[in-house]
Amino acid sequence: MPIFKGAGVAIVTPFTQDDKVNFEELGKMIDFQIAGGTDAIIICGTTGESSTLTHEEHDECIKFAVEHTAGRVPVIAGTGSNSTAEAIRLSTHAQNNGADALLLVTPYYNKATQKGLIQHYTAIANSVDLPIILYNVPSRTGVNILPQTAVTLAKNVKNIVAVKEASGNISQVAELAALADGCIDIYSGNDDQVVPLLSLGGVGVISVLSNVMPKLTHDMVMSYLNGDVKLSRQLQLSVMNLNKALFCEVNPIPVKEALNMMGWNAGAVRSPLCEMEPQHKELLRKELAAMKLI
Repeated sequence: MPIFKGAGVAIVTPFTQDDKVNFEELGKMIDFQIAGGTDAIIICGTTGESSTLTHEEHDECIKFAVEHTAGRVPVIAGTGSNSTAEAIRLSTHAQNNGADALLLVTPYYNKATQKGLIQHYTAIANSVDLPIILYNVPSRTGVNILPQTAVTLAKNVKNIVAVKEASGNISQVAELAALADGCIDIYSGNDDQVVPLLSLGGVGVISVLSNVMPKLTHDMVMSYLNGDVKLSRQLQLSVMNLNKALFCEVNPIPVKEALNMMGWNAGAVRSPLCEMEPQHKELLRKELAAMKLI
């Protein structure tokens, strides 16, 4: 049974004007997502700026998300690190605070070998009882989880149950699906490739787009899973221009700007991320208006 089917939101972390986590706004965002049909809350992922949260903020955000969501949908905590020991600490804390599952990005910068990845993920998984989603995003981390590695982990570690595939390589996803033969659930990590990944047996998406369009993102996945491929495809194609705008600069710069344009108090991104270029802001505003979001 998958951790969730459908669309999970990789939720932003809103900040106040003095650069503190805005928990009041985060609570409102979680409520908005659940009301819009979002199937899971992913807290402290890439979109949540986990790399610039302090350890205390990271722990507090997970605890808050679990308490505020109150069992309405699963809460999946991003607890990956390029230090195995630190990932174990974060994962243990998330489990102790009631998270339903963990999202573990590949260890960045170290450039671990496939053998190193197996050792890293096995050690973390053995430290907790929660189900684990591997997160493969080589463009950010410099390391790619090869299909055979993901399958080896899924077959040998009982709580490694899924992978978020953000390699952008559909051929690799197809190879993974063929090798896995159902032993690991696959989630899309790219909003512009949801339907192609579903066609290969995927069960959902961990989505940036859902921050601004939770209902459409949920419907895109569930219409496909319920057999209405035509509607799913139409929804995917209807947001292609918006997706381009949401990724015209590195995530989460555009999606936080989009939320601010929509009237949310998402705040600024933390350095070394920075404010959007004016021409990109205009593009984003145009696409939000085209989708009647502003």
